[in-house]
Amino acid sequence: MNTLRSLLFYLGYFLAMVVCGVLFLPPAPFLPLRSRYRLLNLYNHFIIAWFRWVVGVRYDIRGREHLPEGPCVILANHQCEWETVYLQLLKPPVCTVLKKELLNIPLFGWGLRLLHPIALDRSRPARAMKQVLTQGKRRLEEGLSVLIFPEGTRVAPGSRRRYNKSGAVIACRTGVPVVPVAHNAGERWPGRHWVKNPGRLSLVVGEPIPTAGRTPEEVLAETEAWIEARLAEISEVPRPVHDEARQPA
Repeated sequence: MNTLRSLLFYLGYFLAMVVCGVLFLPPAPFLPLRSRYRLLNLYNHFIIAWFRWVVGVRYDIRGREHLPEGPCVILANHQCEWETVYLQLLKPPVCTVLKKELLNIPLFGWGLRLLHPIALDRSRPARAMKQVLTQGKRRLEEGLSVLIFPEGTRVAPGSRRRYNKSGAVIACRTGVPVVPVAHNAGERWPGRHWVKNPGRLSLVVGEPIPTAGRTPEEVLAETEAWIEARLAEISEVPRPVHDEARQPA
């Protein structure tokens, strides 16, 4: 049954990509940035709803009331594609830090280019870090929030990877708060397998973590502790017990 559901899901997934690409991409460059987000995010709304209907996922989304009015840095754990789609809807317009290869995907990547992401070359980590710090600060000053996955890559449920502090550095330099987000989406949408799983998908948005007068290390430690505590509560796959279980960044 899960296989049939997954086949139907991907049928709608790719059909929606083609339809939205043909209808939305041509006018999008001529729209103001916020209108462009609203138009292109119609695809994200469909994917989130289609995943729930076809696969049989029950969403448990908590804490959206914690989102601040102004720009912020959103730091979330990264397990699969689902959160990259949903978190675009959490506090638009949001600038996402992502790998530059995604921009080359036909239709999907072309749409991403129009949303002012920070596209990194992960083969050049020193340059990528500088790019995140400079462009991230600029985006926040422009009024956009910034979404960063501090683990740097997808991490399977039940595994742990050391967090990168670039997001905390940007937040501390600009004085904006960090909003932590924890979810178990990889249990429903496996990152390395195409068959999807029904069940409860939980996402929790934490209260903003202040950055004024604090070091990036302090902010990152508080963010990681909060995310790991929430993951221990919502995950069906047990979390690693000791820090030694974490993979290096």
